[in-house]
Order: sequence, then C-alpha cells, then structure tokens
Amino acid sequence: MTYHTPSSDPGANAMLQRASECGVDTVWDRYQAQQPQCGFGSLGLCCRNCWKGPCRIDPFGDGPRYGICGADRDTIVARQLVRMMAAGGAAHSEHGRHIALTLLEMADGKAPDYQIRDEAKLMAVAAKLGIPTTDRAVMDVVRDVARISLEDFQNQDADTGAHWLQATLTQRRLKRLHDVGVLAHNIDATIAGVLARTHVGCDADATNVVLGGVRAAMADYDGMTLATELSDILFGTPKPVVTAANLGVIKPSAVNIAVNGHNPLLSDVVCDIALEMQDEARAAGAKDGINIVGICCTGNEVMVRHGIPLATNYLSQEMAVLTGALDAMVVDVQCIMPSLPRVAACFHTQVITTMAENKIPGAVHVPFTTEHAKDAARKIIRMAIGAFGRRDPKAVRIPDVKHTAIVGFSAEAIVGALSLLDADDPLKPLIDNVVNGNIKGVCLFAGCNNTQSTQDQSFQVIAKKLAAQNVLLLATGCGAACFAKHGLMTSEATEKYAGPGLKAVLTAIGKAAGLGAPLPLVLHMGSCVDNSRAVAVAVALANKLGVDLSELPVVACAPEAMSEKAVAIGTWSVALGLPTLIGTVPQITGSKAVVDLVTEGVKEVFGGYFLVDPNPETAADKLLAAIEERRAGLGL
Repeated sequence: MTYHTPSSDPGANAMLQRASECGVDTVWDRYQAQQPQCGFGSLGLCCRNCWKGPCRIDPFGDGPRYGICGADRDTIVARQLVRMMAAGGAAHSEHGRHIALTLLEMADGKAPDYQIRDEAKLMAVAAKLGIPTTDRAVMDVVRDVARISLEDFQNQDADTGAHWLQATLTQRRLKRLHDVGVLAHNIDATIAGVLARTHVGCDADATNVVLGGVRAAMADYDGMTLATELSDILFGTPKPVVTAANLGVIKPSAVNIAVNGHNPLLSDVVCDIALEMQDEARAAGAKDGINIVGICCTGNEVMVRHGIPLATNYLSQEMAVLTGALDAMVVDVQCIMPSLPRVAACFHTQVITTMAENKIPGAVHVPFTTEHAKDAARKIIRMAIGAFGRRDPKAVRIPDVKHTAIVGFSAEAIVGALSLLDADDPLKPLIDNVVNGNIKGVCLFAGCNNTQSTQDQSFQVIAKKLAAQNVLLLATGCGAACFAKHGLMTSEATEKYAGPGLKAVLTAIGKAAGLGAPLPLVLHMGSCVDNSRAVAVAVALANKLGVDLSELPVVACAPEAMSEKAVAIGTWSVALGLPTLIGTVPQITGSKAVVDLVTEGVKEVFGGYFLVDPNPETAADKLLAAIEERRAGLGL
C-alpha cells in the first residue's frame, strides 16, 4: 500500500506506515476502497425508507423525478436529514438517561460503587431545576434531581418545554422556540415523532419535516445538557489540569489500557480501580504499572476530570492498536469502529466491549452494570495485565509524538477564572473586553473527524486564523482532542498565535490564576456531549446584557462533521441562534429547497443559520464576517 498523508497528525501518519508493513487495512484504506462513493447518496436523493425501493431521483432531471410513492426530491432529502437528527438526539439522550438512572439507583442504595463527587454542583443543579435543598438529606436531593431529569423523557404535556430547556435557555429564546413549535417537551416522544412522520405515506412537506427535525435537535440539546450536568455531580466538575496528548502517551513499560467511546460510567471507575491495582501490574513485569489513556470522548471525559492523557481522537483510534503496546481497548458506546478486533488480531491487544447495546464480533464482552461496576473494572484490568504478558516487545513501535495540554475548562471553571479579575462581577471583564475589541467574539469548535478531510487540518487552520483576529476559542469532542494532540492547548500556543487583544486577556487571567503565563489558546470544555457548557457561558452573557443568543458575537464550527450526533448538534446550535459552519458538504444538495431553508430560511426564524465551506481559509473568513455582523448589530 502506498499512502499519501490523510492526517495532519504525525503520530497517526507514523502508524499508517506501520499498517502498510503489517498488511492491516485502516479507516483510510476503506475510504479509498469506497471510491467513487454513491452520487445519489451524496446528494441525499436516495430513499430506502420502504421495500418498494430503493428509489433515487435523477439530479439532472433526465430520469425519475419522483420516488415510487410519489415523494419528490425535497421530501426525500428532508426525510433523510431529519432522521439523522433524530438518531443523533437518541444517542446523546440515551447517554443522559443512563446517568440519570444511575443517580436514581444511587439514591435508592442500588449503585454502591458511585458517590457524589461535587455536592456544590448538586445543589446548584437542584436550584436551577426549582428543587428545594434547605435542611434536606443529600440523597433526597439526588433523588429529586434524577426524577425531574427523567421527566424530560416522560412528560406528556406537549405545550410545556422540557425541564432542562426551561432551566438553561434565555426566556426570549424559549419563547421563539415555542412560537415556532420546536420546543421539545419529551425526548422520547420527539424522537419517535420524527420516525413516525418520515414513515412512508406521512409528512411530505419539506419545510414541515425539517421543523420536526429541529424539534428533535432540541431534544438532543436537552439530553446533552442533563448528561453533562448530572455527570459533574457524579464524577466532579472539571477544573484546569495539565496533561498530555497524542500517541506518545502510551508507555512501553506499562500495562496500557485505552478507554474509548462516550459514557463515563465505567471508564471513571476503571481509572479509580487502576490506582488500586498498580502493584499487581508491576508484579506481572510492568515497571510503570498501569497507564490509562483516552480515545474519543470517553477519553475527553476522563481527561478533563482526572488528567488522564489522551492518545487520539475518532478517526485514528486504530492507530493506538498499531503501536503494539496497547494491552486492552475498553469500549462503551458510540463512535467505536467495528474494525478494532480485526486490527487487534494482528497483535496481542484485547478489545473489550462492556455495554449490552454495543457488542462487536471478535471482541470479548464483559457485562457492565452500575450495581457491580468495580467488579467489572477489576476483571477488565486483570485481562489487560494478562495481555501484557503476551506482548511481543519486538512489535512495539510507539511514535515519539505528544504535547502538553491544559484542559478542564467547564463553564464554572471559566467563570471562576474571570472572578480572579473581578470577584463581584465575574462576567464584567469578559464583556468589557468584547466591547473594547480585545475579544472580537467567541467560536465553539465541535464535531468529528471525517475521511473526506485531512484529519485535524481544518480545525487548526481555522483556529489559528480566528485567534490572530482576537476570537476566543472553545472546543469539545474530537475537535478539542485535535487541538490537544497538536499542542494548541498551551500557553506557548497563545504566545505564538493569539492576536494582541486576545493574548492580553488570556495573559491577565493566566497570571491572576498563578500560572505565570497565558491561558491556553483553545479552552477544552469536554466531550461532544459537553457542548452545553459553551451554551451556559453564552446564556450567562446574554442574560447579563439583556439580549438573546442570536445577538451575541458567538459562532460554532464543525470543520469535519461526520456523525448523526453532529447533525443534531449543528441543528440545535442554529436553532439557538448561532451561525454554524460545517466543513463537510451535507448530503442535502439534491434539494435546493432544503439547502435554501437551512442556510437562509432559518435565519429569519431562529437568527442562526448554516454556513458550508470545506476550505478552511475561506471558512474562517465567513465566521469572522458573521462575528462582525453580530458586533455591528450590538453597536460595537
């Protein structure tokens, strides 16, 4: 195999050469094998919603104009799009449901391996949800928080917005969402509604279909928000911590265990139990004991809470196995490649699935329950120690690539840092610097990796260009992992790439915090489910200024959007009023009506809109123009 460089990550590229030598096919090989990809599917003009088909619409008008049922191009494209929104909402919300159920189990004494790590966050969340806390036992408050969160999956009053939407958005935004009919009342009902209305013979009005998808995206936001806030209660609210990222964090003389996926319920316990089992690993010959590393968003979860180093993000997860030094890959749910056991079969690595809804042929399954979480963690770690004994030292090839990363900037951590400049009014320094232009605006980087782009490259190009123009940068998910892997979450990166105004602000905060240096160029806010943290900061600013989210100079950017979750996130971002750039051409271009709706029509309705540009240089220009438009609207 001959490789170009499909990734901008030198660690990943080193492992691609290794894959070639070992005859292992990787995600990039499989992408090439799919070329040319289906043109009808790329345009969104292929429908497989019933077995009369599949049907496809001729994009040039020379062939079929309608599906067998009579659906036109606009209906077909809209249906495919909103089904992605529903699936993304289901994925995030199932994560949130699992966390809420664990809290309820813990309150009832059925999850003995868990504890409340952040009681202050518990009380803050209770207050936000209108739950009384004075003179009440902690577990009674926990039970009420869990129950009211679970009501967001059960409420049958279609005219009442879900609790977490009501608790976290501005009143003006809530009214706008309600008036348009997209204020989700029940996560399960909303997602089921999208599937029902896109069944054969149902909703055929493209605009109406898309609005149903927006409602599902708001259910996604609700599920994400409760997942993040409840996880902070259980596992601790992130605070700044210094760690490292890229494949060089794997150690040749340790039992290396990668945690991969999105749900922290098991991975957090694995981190705790690993501390207890270090001597067992050393007795097996691992001089450096047990080394936990993260991959994808489970990696981000333990990174921002425990300082666990991050090996890599989604697209290069196979590369960790190719080092020959990974003893176990422990996976939970979402964004886990089914190819992992095939790659691991060439080495000694044990791939271990843990969730009943996510089994992979070739992997070993260790059932995980909250009731016996520590037992499962011990079993997994012992399997990794056993695999270490089978490791071939001659097969180990770890790239000498890693970077320091300062991570853990939750909304609370950001407000806490600002309070060092003004304890009485923490948001005032940020607002003052936006007004005077030291900070031109804020950009949230989110989204995935995609083989249609050079991995991580667009993130970096756009971020550096925005930072030079004094835009404050926040990041979550695989985008955050990209910046960590490439050394952009350091004070040195701020010194090198930030414009003078942004550099002055980050330096002032960093020095007030005792760093003796600026805050990092990009602030890591957590996993992809943690995008709600950025919304919390924006809502606080909007409420302080007495404006709506759609008036703030805040934008979102997903340069390598790929998954259904990314579609849902981008859609609620637009629904909340944010200009949102995606660098992957969405599979909707077969319908001009749908394209016009999501890039222009929604702007009048919600204030937010989609920008699409695969070129990172011009994409950055579009984001800057959107920020300037918002600044002008505020008279800045």
